[in-house]
Amino acid sequence: MNAPLKIIVLDDDPTGSQTVHSCLLLMNWDVDTLRLGLTDEVPIFFVLTNTRALTPKDAAVLTKEVCHNLKLAIKAEGVEDFLLVSRSDSTLRGHYPIETDVITQELGEFDAHFLIPAFFEGGRVTRDSIHYLHTNGVPIPVHETEFAKDSVFGYHHSYLPDYVEEKTNGRIKSTEVKRFLLRDIRQGSLERLMRLKRNQCAVVDGENQQDLDQFAQDLLTAAASGKRFLLRGAASILTSLAQLGFQPSAPEEMNKYKPTINPGVVLVGSHVEKTTQQLKQLLKEEDVVGIEIDVKQLRDNPNQRESLLAQTLDKVKVVYQENKTPAIYTSREELTFERTQKRLDFGFKVSGLLTDVVQGLPHNIGFLISKGGITSNDVLSNGLNLRSVRLLGQILAGCSIVRTSVDHPIFPNLPVVLFPGNVGDDQGLVEVYRRLS
Repeated sequence: MNAPLKIIVLDDDPTGSQTVHSCLLLMNWDVDTLRLGLTDEVPIFFVLTNTRALTPKDAAVLTKEVCHNLKLAIKAEGVEDFLLVSRSDSTLRGHYPIETDVITQELGEFDAHFLIPAFFEGGRVTRDSIHYLHTNGVPIPVHETEFAKDSVFGYHHSYLPDYVEEKTNGRIKSTEVKRFLLRDIRQGSLERLMRLKRNQCAVVDGENQQDLDQFAQDLLTAAASGKRFLLRGAASILTSLAQLGFQPSAPEEMNKYKPTINPGVVLVGSHVEKTTQQLKQLLKEEDVVGIEIDVKQLRDNPNQRESLLAQTLDKVKVVYQENKTPAIYTSREELTFERTQKRLDFGFKVSGLLTDVVQGLPHNIGFLISKGGITSNDVLSNGLNLRSVRLLGQILAGCSIVRTSVDHPIFPNLPVVLFPGNVGDDQGLVEVYRRLS
């Protein structure tokens, strides 16, 4: 069955397309750009808001702006049927319920909003309303992982109804949350979906893709019958909603998109432990040379920024002239700040530096691998200055690859990998590098 609705995804970081292919990713959200997504032949498109990098206040302001423009674009194109997804992290980090509240205020009352955080390619499943992260084959309640200790988005519950109560400060009680359990989903949920009203909060299990395929089919049927739903979820539900089938090119064949035979560049901004382990393995590769950016210098001596940039690009030039791949990475030490705002502000400074690094790279590189969600967003939006880009598909499970246009002023036809910080095993970065090399 083809999805009867246009699926609009507001993505709080640019990695939500990690289970689909062929669709548009929009880096801008002016009305004309949004109309590109609404009129595209592929049923799903993504608006990359990057709100996870913002303060709660700024995330709310930006989400309101996107929704206002979206309302105008929908009216201009005469779109009657659409399904809205607030895509966020599969480890429950993000501005919930701020974003869903703003979307509801701007785009009208919904019959229900659903939390669907399962992401099977990353080993995240939800069972009996408890969200788990598989580590070395062992399911660990997500509140026991490093992600729950995030200094901005921390939380104390893996049982999703309790998570909702915690994040809404008791506005939505745990006992008020509707639970769609595995047995419910597998028996069919249409009747229950049709009864939902007044923006009921619901949480959805998922142990495998077939579970979400079944739930999505019932959801789309209910939506086609006039029910209005808002989804807050990770990437796997998007696979089930979009129903795009297999991607045109296999992951192992993605090197055919390289514009030259030259080496590429790897850029690593993410600081999660998984990224650090992957970086260690990559730096063992014979033709990879590590270039560390000591971001502590940027914090302690902001006036040294231009010097730090110049030093980094000089090192890149030397490595590239040796026909090797520079792996540029921010220092791994987790810096501490007395206030969340200072941490976020410093994150923007680091991202700005990495953006300038991208713009200073040799123009004939063969590929670019960007590691980390916020890093990837800034690479697309600022480093490459893209308005929109077409998704080729996945080069590794949960790891998207896009390509710039033939008329890009600096990097034409450049394959760019958007590699989330918390995806892949220890060899994940090595595997993507080898596939492109």
